[in-house]
Amino acid sequence: MTTHFPRRILIAPSGFKESLDANAVAAAISAGVRRVLPGAIIRTMPIADGGEGTAATLATSTGGHLVDCDVTGPTGEPVAAHFAMLGGPSQGTAVVEMAAAAGLRLVPRDQRDPGLTTTYGVGQLIAAALDQGAEHILVGCGDSGTSDGGAGALQALGARVLDAEGREVPRGGANLAHAAHLDLSSLHPRLREVDITLALNPHNVLTGERGVARVFGPQKGATPEQVEQLSAALENWAAVLERDCLPQARNVDFATGAGTGASGGLGAGLAAIGARLTPRFEALLDSGLAGIDFDAALADSELVITAEGAIDYQSPRGKVPAEVARRAADHGIPVVAVCGTLGKGARDVYDIGIGAMNSLVSGPMSLQEAVDHGEELLVDAVENLMRTLTLGAAMVQ
Repeated sequence: MTTHFPRRILIAPSGFKESLDANAVAAAISAGVRRVLPGAIIRTMPIADGGEGTAATLATSTGGHLVDCDVTGPTGEPVAAHFAMLGGPSQGTAVVEMAAAAGLRLVPRDQRDPGLTTTYGVGQLIAAALDQGAEHILVGCGDSGTSDGGAGALQALGARVLDAEGREVPRGGANLAHAAHLDLSSLHPRLREVDITLALNPHNVLTGERGVARVFGPQKGATPEQVEQLSAALENWAAVLERDCLPQARNVDFATGAGTGASGGLGAGLAAIGARLTPRFEALLDSGLAGIDFDAALADSELVITAEGAIDYQSPRGKVPAEVARRAADHGIPVVAVCGTLGKGARDVYDIGIGAMNSLVSGPMSLQEAVDHGEELLVDAVENLMRTLTLGAAMVQ
């Protein structure tokens, strides 16, 4: 008896940070599949996660384009950034990737103090998208190097953060300890006409023991003393936002509401002017804003191949392969995964619906070698995985 091997294959990877973006990963996986199954019906659907590469991934997948902008970076120095104007059914939607203007990679290691960095450049990108005529703005929250509660972004959009004497509060989260009033009277005029949706991790909250200062402050360079100072400053900021937010945001819990701590509190800051805080995969895959109908693609597939740079104990907690596997399970479709490295706890992904996985590191090599030859190694790894799968299918009698 011959066994049917899946021929309709959906390729749905994330990018490999510092190596291959999601589009390049999808192309390499497709090439590896075709070495073994040249007649396969392949659909590629790179998955953005809100972090680095989100704007480029969605611009490519929708036939849109990137718009280059020079903005104020997280340390106050100018940086070259961009946002995307999407095409196809998502025409009119702009994608602002906060990491492009305020990502951790833009903060030199010797300047990593989250009490001083700013999201001002993120607000500049949003303003540029408004000036470009965007009708909807989707903000990807991920890979941030800031913890200023979104105050910088608000300032770039025309808001004024004032102390008790009516003086402008300097940029940076630590300075929010002196914030007494948020003046929203001079916001960018088009903000009244445009919906803003943040794609974020809803588990991140602004204040408290699980707040951004204590959870992410040390990762962004804060000392224990700076963590406590920043935590107190953000608690004060939450109170200011609650008192001075726009009327449509009156029901937001700025201190501990879901997603308020996304990207160092950018969620809370933009929520104050009416932005919607939305779980990232709901925003990126279900809302229609990003031009992706992932569930429809799944329904027409027999096998899904996903990927990420590292598979480890964190993968089941909201990473792209976990989300792909969860959705595929609803359709009864098997999922396999490839990755750059297999880390501690990688076997946990079997419990979330990934049936098999393979690393592109085929032998002893340095991280730099793996990065430099990532595309070639990925094609080979997928070929090996597909040969194993087809051999297994052929042995079933």
